[in-house]
Amino acid sequence: MKAKWFKVLSFTVVFLLVVSLLAGCGGQKASQPSDNQQNQQQSSGEQKSVKIAVIVKALNSDYWKIVEAGAKAAGKDLGVDVEVLGPSAETAVSEQVSMMEDQITKKVSALAVAPSQPASAIPAFDQAKAAKIPVVLIDTDAQWPDKVSFVGTGNYNGGKLAGEFLAEKLGKGGKVVILRGAMGDPTHDERANGAIEVMKAKGLEIVDIQPANSERGLGMTVMENILQAHPDIQGMFATNDEMALGALRAIQAAKKQIITVGFDGSPDALKSIAAGELTASIAQSPYNIGYKGVEAAVKAAKGEQVDKRIDTGTSVISKDNVAEEQKKLNEILGK
Repeated sequence: MKAKWFKVLSFTVVFLLVVSLLAGCGGQKASQPSDNQQNQQQSSGEQKSVKIAVIVKALNSDYWKIVEAGAKAAGKDLGVDVEVLGPSAETAVSEQVSMMEDQITKKVSALAVAPSQPASAIPAFDQAKAAKIPVVLIDTDAQWPDKVSFVGTGNYNGGKLAGEFLAEKLGKGGKVVILRGAMGDPTHDERANGAIEVMKAKGLEIVDIQPANSERGLGMTVMENILQAHPDIQGMFATNDEMALGALRAIQAAKKQIITVGFDGSPDALKSIAAGELTASIAQSPYNIGYKGVEAAVKAAKGEQVDKRIDTGTSVISKDNVAEEQKKLNEILGK
């Protein structure tokens, strides 16, 4: 009897041990995912949305607003997050650099930057490189070997178009002045130098070159001073439309008839051309600069091949084609 009872007891103990072990294994499986599950969770955690930071020179003019519109349209079409930032003025170089540094700290997927002063921006570009954030330069190029691409206008050729337009209107011996953007800004260097090359070759006399920092109000003040010093000038080229429109106010106030040429093809400039005030503007495509800049930045963020230089072209807008160009701009801005 004792032997039989011992056998039953032994069987019961073994059975309970087996059940306990199975329960323990089951609990372990429930609390610890398999290798495949861990890999899936890790992969899911690594899937981050692409975020592109577009940092322009300022957001206080139509030109940069059109760049912004193009950048945001690209973000929508490509299904990525795009944020467009800019300082209070194109001369606020340190403010722009701080914006770049902030976006690097936030670990954006890529940067698309229009540097106001490329030399001042290079340390921030180096920080982006160290953080493995690709940098696409838009509108303004820089001597930085690690840029993914430059997306923008052939500014020198655009300046030459302005020089040719003024030479055709004034002929040899015509007296002209140039208003340019902030000193040290290579975009305005190239535009001014392209115009100077053609003007000299065509026999125009450049009586003065003055900076007006891309601002309408300053453009007016600088032109007032120029008209006092050189009342007999016949033509004026400004390396952006804001300065051209400011200079135009001074010319109108002085009741002068002067051929006036701006650069950008902004909505306000086109409106002035249509009204018979501003003579012409050298149009680039700020919309394409924004759109193609984001497009290149997204490709770079995904490790895809990007062309080293993407030129968006220039053209002359005058009374002959202004209506057509206005229609295009209104469509871009949703007006």
